[in-house]
Amino acid sequence: MPVHNSSVLLKIKAAMPSFSSKEKEIAEYIVANPDDASLMTISEMASALGLADSTVFKFTKKLGYQGFRDFRNDLLTDAYNPAISVHENVSHDDSAIDIANKVFRSSIMSLEDTARLFDEDDLARAVQLLLDARRISFYGSGESNAVAYDAYQKFLRSPIEVQYAADYHVQLMQASLLGEDDCIFAITHTGLSEGIINIARIARDAGAKVIAVTSYPSKYLERHADVILLSASEETGYRSESLSSRISQLALIDSLYTTVMFRKPGVPESLHAIRSAISLTKLDNPENYMSQL
Repeated sequence: MPVHNSSVLLKIKAAMPSFSSKEKEIAEYIVANPDDASLMTISEMASALGLADSTVFKFTKKLGYQGFRDFRNDLLTDAYNPAISVHENVSHDDSAIDIANKVFRSSIMSLEDTARLFDEDDLARAVQLLLDARRISFYGSGESNAVAYDAYQKFLRSPIEVQYAADYHVQLMQASLLGEDDCIFAITHTGLSEGIINIARIARDAGAKVIAVTSYPSKYLERHADVILLSASEETGYRSESLSSRISQLALIDSLYTTVMFRKPGVPESLHAIRSAISLTKLDNPENYMSQL
């Protein structure tokens, strides 16, 4: 059984007199159920208490944390369990099919939680920034770089000029040359990637618009973003692998891409050009090719 140190719980108890009635409800729940609370997403905790996600978020901010993720990290540290460093829902006794089902369920929950976090105004604003852009750039580091590359490949099919770079130095150079007609995607799971925050700042200073995609909005990222789109995730701070968050980020960008493709003039022409080019990679007669092997 995990043994809790007193750091987080003492911090909560010490701040209890300053809490509102709803914040006291959150505090009392966490003190009574620290192990369960340490494995919850912000949406799960809010749902369990019948409160808004924003109320739980403000509670953690009041305790001095950047957000719910940092708060939960401390709770997890107090009750560290080596199993959750790989995947908090998987145990050593699980079979291969059990693990596969749990990983899939984690991704499904991430998608459902992300859909619940949708803000209609933010989505509409992001779509309009993309429609107004002459050029869209895609930036991410680590696994978020793979999300950026996937988004770049999708938007290549649109009539909008796009660019992408995997190398950080090239990303910085591209960002410095952007202008008022440009828009960038700054993708960071943690919201604390120094490189992506630097790129967002440079792009914003150059006059470009910034759409940030993150699971944990930080004040550093918010400072340089025109719109922040949230992607939910079950992951803990012990893992660098953003497994389920990657799925929700891909789906979120897919939604923006689909909306833009329905609204942007010139889509049929760009799709025709792309499909004609890609058709060169396909075999004309697969059966005849197999017979020659």
